[in-house]
Amino acid sequence: MKLAAKTRYAARILLALAMHGEDAPMTTTALSQHTGVTVQFIEQILKTLKRGGLTRSSRGASGGHMLARTPEDITLGEIVRLMEGGIQLTVCCSGDANACARRASCLTRSAWVRASQALERSLEETTLATLMEGEQPLSPHDEAVCRTAEGDTAGARRSAARRPARATNPAELY
Repeated sequence: MKLAAKTRYAARILLALAMHGEDAPMTTTALSQHTGVTVQFIEQILKTLKRGGLTRSSRGASGGHMLARTPEDITLGEIVRLMEGGIQLTVCCSGDANACARRASCLTRSAWVRASQALERSLEETTLATLMEGEQPLSPHDEAVCRTAEGDTAGARRSAARRPARATNPAELY
């Protein structure tokens, strides 16, 4: 699952609001300076965050945006569900029984469901308050996974070049 930029930016915006504190609202211009996200994109994201009950705003010269709840009460899981519409790695992990015609006979579905549940648990355990405490160190394995996910395509191309070519029938893959 690759999160949309809008979701990553929403987390960044909410974290900036959490770190700013409850004393005064934060303007979209200040949010843009703190997060590196354009004012126009921030305004779009804030509409969704406000509808979802995560932010509130005030008008006027000293107006701006604030968290609607405490940083301890807002999880990454809630942010991802709000911005992405759910936390499922595949359509077959949704609650919709008609989402996949192969649902009853699919041999990989249980693996995708378990992986989705593990992801959701991890996101639910991470609050804005947790993030405010500072970066949690990643294991060497996690660092390698992030490098690959961020586009270390040269290594992928090299290993693909060493693999013998084989014809695959898509129906055989699952």
